[in-house]
Amino acid sequence: MEDEVMNFNTNCSNCNAPAETHMKVLNIPHFKDIIVMATNCDVCSHRTNEVKSGSGISDKGCRITLRLTDPSDLSRDILKSETCTFSIPELHFDLQTGTLGGRFTTLEGLLTNIREQLQGTNPFMSGDGSDAEYKSRMGQFLKELEAVSNGEKLNVHVILDDPAGNSYLQNAYAPDADPEMTIVDYSRNFEQNEELGLNDMKTEDYETAIPKS
Repeated sequence: MEDEVMNFNTNCSNCNAPAETHMKVLNIPHFKDIIVMATNCDVCSHRTNEVKSGSGISDKGCRITLRLTDPSDLSRDILKSETCTFSIPELHFDLQTGTLGGRFTTLEGLLTNIREQLQGTNPFMSGDGSDAEYKSRMGQFLKELEAVSNGEKLNVHVILDDPAGNSYLQNAYAPDADPEMTIVDYSRNFEQNEELGLNDMKTEDYETAIPKS
């Protein structure tokens, strides 16, 4: 199935018109298979791109931290799953689970997506009713975010925290360790398992729970 593009009929999520979705399985070296789905609507021109893991939820969660030391770091491939948070502590920025959905792009591409999302969907950034102080602070933040995405602002950290363990950031030194990146696998807590729907899937006592005839 790898390298094969599958097509199937669906409906546009924006206008509900019939559309075609293209699906392809990709292998990320030193990681795992992912499923990429893209839908283009010929009626309203709406486009969606969705990325999902090809192997389900991992046994443990994963936290990846990278310190940006060179503009070339922005060309690293990144997979941010829909269950992953993304943060830049130096900018006091946190992107919560589900925001932007699953994305497979470069670090520069993800930062650009975030900036465009904040500019395009924030009602407080335009109009006569805009809060002046908020608009000023948001404008300053967007400038700093753009400086990071352009490689002008370095020595900041980007953190991917995915309880499902399905996110990835390219190691530029692979197969050797990356001196600027740390990867920590961790056991999920009850709340994280609850959000992933795993607490209802326990099967330890499954056989004893089945009534005997």
